[in-house]
Amino acid sequence: MSPISSIMGEILLVAMTAEAGKATPMEVRDLAEWVVRPRLLGIPGVSQVIPMGGEVRQYRITPDVANMERLNISISQLQTALHGFASNTSGGFLEAQSQEYLIRNIGRTTKLEDMQQLVVAHRDNVPILLQQVAKVEFAAGVKRGEASFMGKPAVILSVQKQPSVDTVKLTREVESALAEINRNLPAGVKADNLLFKQANFIESAISNVEEALRDGAIMVVIVLFLFLLNVRTTLISLTAIPLSLLAAGLVFHAFGLSVNTMTLGGLAIALGELVDDAVVDVENVLRRLRQNALLPQPLPALQVIAAASREVRSGVVYATLIVVLVFVPLFFLAGIEGRLFTPLGIAYIVSILASLGVAVTVTPVLCYYLLGKQTAEEKPDSPLVRLLKRLDTRLLHWSFRHVKLLLSAAVIVVLLAIASIPFFPRAFLPAFNEGTLTVSLLLQPGISLTESNRIGTLAENLLLQVPEVQQVGRRTGRAELDEHAEGVHSSEIDVDLAPSERGRDAVLADIRSRLAVIPAAINIGQPISHRLDHLLSGVRAQIALKVFGDDTDTLRSLATALQTRLAAIPGVVDLQLEKQVRIPQLQVRVDYNKVQQYGVTPASINQALETLANGASVAQVLDNNRRADVVIRLQDADRTAHGLRNLLVETHSGYIPLQQIASIEDSSGPTRSCAKTAAAALCCPPMPLMVRIWQVWCKPSVPNLPISRCPKATSPASKGSSKRKRKLPNSLSCWRWYH
Repeated sequence: MSPISSIMGEILLVAMTAEAGKATPMEVRDLAEWVVRPRLLGIPGVSQVIPMGGEVRQYRITPDVANMERLNISISQLQTALHGFASNTSGGFLEAQSQEYLIRNIGRTTKLEDMQQLVVAHRDNVPILLQQVAKVEFAAGVKRGEASFMGKPAVILSVQKQPSVDTVKLTREVESALAEINRNLPAGVKADNLLFKQANFIESAISNVEEALRDGAIMVVIVLFLFLLNVRTTLISLTAIPLSLLAAGLVFHAFGLSVNTMTLGGLAIALGELVDDAVVDVENVLRRLRQNALLPQPLPALQVIAAASREVRSGVVYATLIVVLVFVPLFFLAGIEGRLFTPLGIAYIVSILASLGVAVTVTPVLCYYLLGKQTAEEKPDSPLVRLLKRLDTRLLHWSFRHVKLLLSAAVIVVLLAIASIPFFPRAFLPAFNEGTLTVSLLLQPGISLTESNRIGTLAENLLLQVPEVQQVGRRTGRAELDEHAEGVHSSEIDVDLAPSERGRDAVLADIRSRLAVIPAAINIGQPISHRLDHLLSGVRAQIALKVFGDDTDTLRSLATALQTRLAAIPGVVDLQLEKQVRIPQLQVRVDYNKVQQYGVTPASINQALETLANGASVAQVLDNNRRADVVIRLQDADRTAHGLRNLLVETHSGYIPLQQIASIEDSSGPTRSCAKTAAAALCCPPMPLMVRIWQVWCKPSVPNLPISRCPKATSPASKGSSKRKRKLPNSLSCWRWYH
């Protein structure tokens, strides 16, 4: 069972740092793992907190194989002795003095000395202690990831939230908890460096939409007053705006919708239309009241207003419903599109329908109270309306004299508009400007974590030379609890940018030019944009081309050809080919004939090698709420080709060097066990939508290649009725034929 969260739920990246000499990396990791993480997980709405970096504390057992041979101690004896170390058991209960007493067998300890004095076996009634056959110490666990902040080692915590939780509110609670934690941390250790804060983007987006709402409302007021030139009619019309927005808010509350960028965007789109129905009603009421005032015996104002409102009601209702129907298709969008645009459609439709309700109920009543005493002496129109009417009269007379010219021009304009549709830019969402960058570094697979960490630190220092860069934080490889696995050759750098006079493209160009000296494939994006790409297709790129097949070498050559052709397309940057190369391996191949001579099985040899070379956890030590694994593992100096050849392994004939029953040789192998696809991924900054092409067919992917010319492109179905679906060819065979 995994935590209830998604990749879009990562709301904060917090860097824990320590001043030089104040705390070791292991101590910082302990504080992050057992102090900060439990406190943050206790906040309602937080689903997961993943620490990365530092050193994970372990009780390391390093066997001394020479002493084990001398004392005739086997690996299995070490494992048996350590199994259940420092654990408590239950003894049930007993009855005494009319009460039940629970029996607890306390064996828990956290002292390293207790483990060193652990009895492994007896020889001639003399106990053999663990420290005689192994080195027992505190050591850092094997790392597959590193983290740094501002080019220095750090522990980075990724905070993820549960679905439907208010990100901004939860972020404030997490920041409050971090401030409380910082007051209780040891001197020199801080946990208040925020690398990424999703709430900043949300607040900025909402602020922008709020400004649009404010400016739109002001413009509506100005335009209404200029056309009506009447304070009372303007106020009556403007009443529709707050009432419609309040009605939309009540609907949001009833359906559990939040006030977010999309709902505010829907209200902003509808803002100019909220007064339409009221304006039509007010205009007709005002006109009828003026006409009524000129009659010898004027009718009652209430009767005139009711009749005037009914006169335009059908037109107002029809027009509103037609506008609402335009937005109905939004509710049929599936996936992330539906999740994004459905709130916008709800906000727009609810506010428009609310404005219709206001126009047929509130507006006539306000007209009765504010316009009931309308007289004929008042000016019928504002100066602007009178000017527009004069211009419109001239334009109409001219139009009737040039009917053919106008109709021909209209047809030409329509045809030009239709012809220009293929050239329209198409985007799922507008380009984000999050104020934060995510720089991905992809080194050659097979590189060590130490070297990858060194190159990553170099990249951080280069980024800090960019004037706009305020802070950087890096995560290399993967964390112990991270569900998103990355190899040690992969690094992700979060860059916080400050406002600048230089444009965003200039800043990105500067960053790319500085990072060009690093031997890595570089991809520059933004945190939320990258997460959207992952959510849509699982690839951190805006376009991904995947070629499928069974022959890895052929796939690699085809992907390389694609990469060469795509590199020539204007606007393509950060073009990358998936790193599927052969990496160095040290292969230990057991000789079945030789192990049979020594009376052991290959499985027992492989299991012993796995325990010694890779490490095996045999127990767990508890210290209050903290836990540390007890691991048996060879020291790094013996984990070499020479060390493994001379490693003594246990057989029924005694301990013998491994090289007597197995061959140890340098070799190479694939980066993945089942590498069947080669993908070319690229990023095009002008395109904020990632296009997924899971199967590259001949016709759309190969220019000037008719599908009928491709081998296997035709089938009996394609030669028959045109209504039958034609069987499309296999993409790999088409690419082979084409090349």
